[in-house]
Amino acid sequence: MAVPSAAELQPIVSVAGRLQVLLDLARSVKPSTTVEPALPINGIIGEVDALHDDFSDDYDQTYRFSAVETAARKTFYSLISSIDIQDPTFVQVWNLLDVLILCGDRGICTPELVCWLIEELLDSQTSHGCRTVFDYLESRRERLAQKDFHKKNLVFLRSCNELLRRLSRAEDAIFCGRVFFFLFQTFPLGDKSSVNLRGEFHVENTTKFEVSGSQPEHDGEKMEVDPASAKAETETPKASTPQPPTKPGAKAIPAKAPPKKEEEVVLSNSDLYPVFWRLQKDFSDPTRLFAARNFQAFQKGLTQAAEAGKRGTKRKLGSSGIDGTNGANVDHFAENYNPKYLTSRELFDLELSDLAFQRHILVQTLILVDFLLSLTEKAKKRLASLETTNKSMLYNYTLSEEDAKWATATRQTITAYLSATHEGKLFNRMVDTVLARDKNWIRWKVESCPSIVRDPVSTESELDARKGAREATRIRRMPDRPTGTMDLSFLDEGSVGGLEALKEPTRYTAPSITELVDGIQTDQLDLEMAMDEGETMSLQNAMANKRWRAVRQARANQLGLLDKIEPGKDLAPVFRPKSEKQIAETEGDSDGDAGLGSSGNNETTALEVAVTVDNESGAQAEVVEQAVESDKAGQTIS
Repeated sequence: MAVPSAAELQPIVSVAGRLQVLLDLARSVKPSTTVEPALPINGIIGEVDALHDDFSDDYDQTYRFSAVETAARKTFYSLISSIDIQDPTFVQVWNLLDVLILCGDRGICTPELVCWLIEELLDSQTSHGCRTVFDYLESRRERLAQKDFHKKNLVFLRSCNELLRRLSRAEDAIFCGRVFFFLFQTFPLGDKSSVNLRGEFHVENTTKFEVSGSQPEHDGEKMEVDPASAKAETETPKASTPQPPTKPGAKAIPAKAPPKKEEEVVLSNSDLYPVFWRLQKDFSDPTRLFAARNFQAFQKGLTQAAEAGKRGTKRKLGSSGIDGTNGANVDHFAENYNPKYLTSRELFDLELSDLAFQRHILVQTLILVDFLLSLTEKAKKRLASLETTNKSMLYNYTLSEEDAKWATATRQTITAYLSATHEGKLFNRMVDTVLARDKNWIRWKVESCPSIVRDPVSTESELDARKGAREATRIRRMPDRPTGTMDLSFLDEGSVGGLEALKEPTRYTAPSITELVDGIQTDQLDLEMAMDEGETMSLQNAMANKRWRAVRQARANQLGLLDKIEPGKDLAPVFRPKSEKQIAETEGDSDGDAGLGSSGNNETTALEVAVTVDNESGAQAEVVEQAVESDKAGQTIS
């Protein structure tokens, strides 16, 4: 008896039948035959949940997942083998993949099953068909990465890397960019799967160029030249100085050779060609410069390339106006694209005259110079001070101080050259921004890639933030009397105020000296009965205010009385006249015959003082009369 295959088992046959029902239902739910829109979930969710209804309780989850996977693969292989990807009926494959995404999210099958099928679909298609498959991937990216991404990430990475190996960087550059963008948008920023933790360089990126007209050179190998000519070129000819004729028998005197002067030799483009393209090996593997010989060769080659580049730039700027003076060809960089420059000798002169080509090489040099400057003693100490350090990102080589000065000067020269024009300043700023971010990226790798994922905000923090936001934006009522404002109740006509209250003489008539002195005495009595420190300070301030106002009024017409005012003493004895009785009590028995003579003198004195008091307020007559009556009363008593 033949053993049935896995696809012929009853549970798998049942699941396959239900999948076919789902695909038939999807045709009515999604009538379009394109990749987008996605299959609506509401129309198929019931049938998706029923995929496990034919299983008894004896089957565990592993068996159920395997049964769904086997049935899905059977249906998938049947569709892609019988329908071309450009055929409108190929929409059944997209519907099947949408169904499997929903199954993975709802626990009907393994979450990575749909990723496996997409990977196999990419393997089964040409590059043109892969573009259509990638349309599906880009349109479903958020749904694919929304749940259980930790189970799908490696499948995505493997399938995309395999696709990139198949594509040509020159012919399929735009498609390669789409693949990279998909990976960047799908994987979290702190995911280590796309990080070069060991800092390995892409040494496989070799540059082939011609040594002679027919012999290419690989990876900067030595040129094959004629030994005789090589010896003639490498040997430095000795300077021949004409000697004066010597007499027979005279002793020859050796002529001193002139001091050697080091001069920079400007190479022709033909001689510069191999020197220039050998620099690419240093760019692809900067660790070669740790050897002093290679470093010196790199410095020399870079200097010679810079001199030739300046010559080429002058011709280019003068002929096409890329310097920005006339605005011609300023936007040609937006359309200029070279995935890998050609290394033919015939094109070398034109490449040197191309400003975009020069910028490409100069940016490579900036990247390499920044790498060298990260190996100075100061920079290495700063990295060594980190708590966790990725040892594979650290190098034993330390850049000398002299080489560091050369690297710094080279970077400044390149920056100045790139910023020579207005458009060049924008380009240089963009390059600086990218290199600055790259430094931060390298530091993150040196720190062993600490997690940059922030924990979700707690419920308590969110509620507090919402409460604070409501409090800050709530509608506020203006108080009846804001703090610090003046009481304007006196303007109310109904409470003895308004315009008539403003006409009261007390509002614009200055008090007399007598009123001020009486007020001081009243405040003095209140001060003795003050209950707290605040009330005491208020009364003291009121007394000082009234004292100052009284003295200010006396300054106008009673200037002589100011000499009698003593600081801190009462003003009443100065500005108020004394009666005869008060004067007698003050003098006492100092004069034996103080009867009538005293009263006569007091009469004169009291009158004189009374005349001078309140002269400015118009109360002179009244004061004189009161003084006379007081004097008469004193005589009667005597």
